[in-house]
Amino acid sequence: MGIFKKRQYGVINITNLEEKDIPVVPDGTWIKCSNCGKILYKKSLEENYNVCTNCNYHFRLGSYERINQICDKGTFREFNKYMKSNNPMDFPNYEEKLKINEDKSGTNEAVVTGLCEIGGNKAIIAVMDSNFLMGSMGTVVGEKITIAVEEATKRRLPIIVFTASGGARMQEGILSLMQMAKISSALSRHSDAGLLYITVLTDPTTGGVTASFAMLGDIILAEPKALIGFAGRRVIEGTIKEKLPEDFQSAEFLLEHGFIDNIIKRDNLKMALSALLNFHIIKEV
Repeated sequence: MGIFKKRQYGVINITNLEEKDIPVVPDGTWIKCSNCGKILYKKSLEENYNVCTNCNYHFRLGSYERINQICDKGTFREFNKYMKSNNPMDFPNYEEKLKINEDKSGTNEAVVTGLCEIGGNKAIIAVMDSNFLMGSMGTVVGEKITIAVEEATKRRLPIIVFTASGGARMQEGILSLMQMAKISSALSRHSDAGLLYITVLTDPTTGGVTASFAMLGDIILAEPKALIGFAGRRVIEGTIKEKLPEDFQSAEFLLEHGFIDNIIKRDNLKMALSALLNFHIIKEV
């Protein structure tokens, strides 16, 4: 009958342990996947291009993280690094919010632009950052992207824009919306010069960014399962009085309906962009 006896467990007294004897796990060592819930070792996640090894969820990247993944090492030269927003509409507490987001993202604004090489090919690149006010498009974002496009036109180079945005920046009112037309006009001149424009839509790409330069690329790529759209699901359902498909406004839905050209996994993205730039150079010759 001894096999049915409850096992007795020993009790370890830890009250006398010194602090130095307790193992310490540094903050940020482990990250929980927001899609599948799996706990991931941060170093392994970074080595896998910040893509979950369990469910293939693509974590959002900051501007400089993206640049380090895409640009050839040591080739990136940033434009207008210290250009910053002011408060053109005297919106309450806007300056304080900008400072908080600078500290949070490590950038002065929601986009980083510059000259780089990708697979040995020169290009102008603009990378939006959802860590800065959700990548919202204000006057400085519009100005930096416009200058980057004009620089690409002047140097006769392709331009690649990585989009990540919640749309226009409400704190800057109509001035924010004007950036849609300004950037689109610069891209029109770039196109008239016979130059290549590639957009890479990342999660999320919404609002006025989607309604303007995000969807104007000669080639439009996207990352897997990226949210891409203009208005929110509830607004659209309330307007048309219909239930939308579950995968509505996903990269996969847009590819199926012909709005984008391809979905590229992050570990293949640099190689794909390099191949497109190579083809563009051969075509020009």
